[in-house]
Order: sequence, then structure tokens, then C-alpha cells
Amino acid sequence: MRTWFITGTSSGFGRQLTEQLLARGDRVAATARRPESLDDLAARYGRQLWRARLDVTDTTALRQVVDRAFTDLGRIDVVVSNAGYGLFGAPEELTDEQIDRQIATNLTASIQLARAATPQLRRQGGGRYIQIASVGGQIAFPAMSLYHATKWGIEGFWESSAAELAPFGIGVTIVEPGMSRTNFGAGGAVLGAPLPEYADGPSGQLRRVLSGELPPLPTPGDPAKMAAAIIASADQAEAPLRLTLGSDAYELATAALRDRLEALEAGRSVAYSTDADDVVHAPALTTSH
Repeated sequence: MRTWFITGTSSGFGRQLTEQLLARGDRVAATARRPESLDDLAARYGRQLWRARLDVTDTTALRQVVDRAFTDLGRIDVVVSNAGYGLFGAPEELTDEQIDRQIATNLTASIQLARAATPQLRRQGGGRYIQIASVGGQIAFPAMSLYHATKWGIEGFWESSAAELAPFGIGVTIVEPGMSRTNFGAGGAVLGAPLPEYADGPSGQLRRVLSGELPPLPTPGDPAKMAAAIIASADQAEAPLRLTLGSDAYELATAALRDRLEALEAGRSVAYSTDADDVVHAPALTTSH
């Protein structure tokens, strides 16, 4: 039996993870802005489910809830940073408050959760972090710039932190789902105020998709299957740094990384030409057929 700490458990991946973990006999410390949304699970699983009300953008409350969970439960094996949402619109269509809230929820809160939980994980001799990120941390679409900024940011944070945490027996997995059948693009989405200048561009088109004027985007991902894959990743002895979920995520990330590598290779001579004159370069590798 493992004990998990999960943020954003009222819906989406957080809810799926909580349901599946409880069903298999694990304990879950579930946090949400509306913990009453888990009343049905509390009635079914009793003390297996520990709940706390939490807005992850409240750093003081976040630290208090993390400390209380470790105190009450004795040990937490896996910390899942899941809370987040999508903000859509061109940057000038967004308000300062919307921008601040997006960064606070998707990026800063995940960093602060790590800062709060890491001392506890170190003291107990190890554990596992699972960050629910997005394939949007590897690619970028128009009208989602602020969302992508948070997802690219959290990828960099965890890739750096993973190397720092490994000596303490703390593993890190960044989960990169594609489009899945959650409420991400519907009830969970926030849109900026439309500007007429963007009506015929990607921002306006995305609004029409979300409003039902245009056909919905393909959503191949099954949230239950994705949650099962996330749980299975925690059973691996060595944490995979990245876990890509969904055929669309795999195809999009593969294409983006290939394009990026080709562009990098095309600029090799310029990159090397800017070194100091006393730098000696090894001969370029060539492939013969």
C-alpha cells in the first residue's frame, strides 16, 4: 500500500487517479478547492481517503496542508502536482489578472509544492514526484501562449530538479498527455476578452471551436487509461523522466523535436563560428553508407 498526495482531485486526472488508487487499496491525501466533491469516495473508502480544502495559489495554505498531510499520514510515497487549467487567447486579449492566475496555478504552485514536500521526502529517505504537465510543454499552438509558457516552464524546472533530487532517492516523472476527454477544453477553460483584430485568426477560430460553432478538436485520450499509465509509472523501480500519453501527443512531440533538431543542425556552422579563436573543435561526425 502506498500513500499519495494529489492536488486538483475534484475532476479530470486528479479524480481518475484518486478513484483508481483507492480501488486498488492505496491511501490518498486528496486536495481540492471543493473537497466536498469527493463525498462519495469518502463514504465508500473511509480512512483510506484524507481530504483538505486547498487553492494551490495560496502558498501559505499549501505549505500548511502538505505539513498536515505528512503529520497525519506518517509517510507519503508519491506527490502528484495535478492542479491546473487552460487559458486561451492572444496575449493582448488577456487581462493582467488572468495572466497572473495562470502562472500562479500552473507554474508557481507546482514549484511551491516541490519546495514544501521535498524536506519531508528527504527526511523519510525518498519518494516520487509526478508532475502532470502536457505535450504543450514540447510544442506550441497559437492562442495558447500563456498556457504554453507555464508548461514549458515547469518542464525546465523539473528537468533541473530531477538531477538535484536523485541523490536523496526522490524520483521525478513529467507526464505529457495529449488531448483527452476531460473538461480541459470545455468547463475548465478560461478565455480572454475577444478583440476584433483576432476574430479571423487562430484565437477567433479556437473560440468558435469551444463555443460549438466549429467541429471540436480530436480528443483521442482516455482519461482512465492515462491515469492507469501514470499509476503504473510509479511502480517502476526507476522513475521515467517523461511519460508521453496519447497517440496525438506522441506524433506531435516527435514532429516538433525532429523539426527543432533539423533547425539546430542547419545553424551548426553559425554556432561554431562564434567561439573564441583559441577553442579547438573536434572533427564533425559524418555518416557513411
